[in-house]
Amino acid sequence: MRVFMTGGTGFVGNGLTSLLLTRGHRVTVLSRSAGKTEAGQTESTRFVQGDPAETGPWQDHVAGHDAVVNLAGASIFCRWSAARKERIRESRLRTTRNVVEAMSRPGDGPPQVLLSASGTGFYGFRGDEEVTEQGEAGDDFLARLARDWEEEAHNAARHGARVVLCRFGIVLGRQGGALKNMLPVFRMGLGSPLGNGKQWFPWIHERDLWEIFVFLLESTQIGGPVNCTAPTPVTNREFTKTLAATLDRPAFLPAVPRFAIRSVLGEFGDVLLKGQRAVPAALLQHGFAFRFPTLPEALEDLV
Repeated sequence: MRVFMTGGTGFVGNGLTSLLLTRGHRVTVLSRSAGKTEAGQTESTRFVQGDPAETGPWQDHVAGHDAVVNLAGASIFCRWSAARKERIRESRLRTTRNVVEAMSRPGDGPPQVLLSASGTGFYGFRGDEEVTEQGEAGDDFLARLARDWEEEAHNAARHGARVVLCRFGIVLGRQGGALKNMLPVFRMGLGSPLGNGKQWFPWIHERDLWEIFVFLLESTQIGGPVNCTAPTPVTNREFTKTLAATLDRPAFLPAVPRFAIRSVLGEFGDVLLKGQRAVPAALLQHGFAFRFPTLPEALEDLV
């Protein structure tokens, strides 16, 4: 399968590219770096220079691929100013709009499937309610963003493509994501819950996330939203205890108070203090087998 990927040089994209290559697929990665496009070419990997948030010649390269994987978007892990929120929003909507437009161009066969990233933030903050892909959208910033982001991706169906909306949980990995930032603190024995610790933490091991993408590319009957999360979400307090135990470190410090998190991170603090109890109903229904279905298994492998 010939796969065109945006965001392919990022934390998730790098690992996914490697897995696709080991499975015999060919990958074209869109990169802003001219040096990358010149030095990284192989028989199975090709780099195209361009900014996915801007229209340009890169769009002519999309035709001739069997599938598109859209991972690009500015990071949400920062304090949100009005300007930052606009950048987060526009980076996702414009990129997806440009990808869909490129998929509609005539050429050597249009892509037949679009796997577009989204997030479990789509559901908003639902307390202890278990949410599957049938859950309705929330009404906070991330929920509205995910809804609009997915609507842009849905437009690819007008051009005959199968569209899969990959709603990420919190990705746990060795080279990036939330875990990389947590490990130094926990290794010093300073890990503690956030707020009351009862908020749900919908996590996914990086390897399972890569495997999910390959599964979705090859499973032609799956379309629409898919929760890319482990089948056993945990609370923040449970996560704290499990990570500390895995590292053989204490976790007896008092919780970080809500007001402190909000004072440092502002509105983004709610993402850490609330959360979603999201479960991967669609993946389980279609027979996907998780390598790391429980948090202790995942953390033992990663740390």
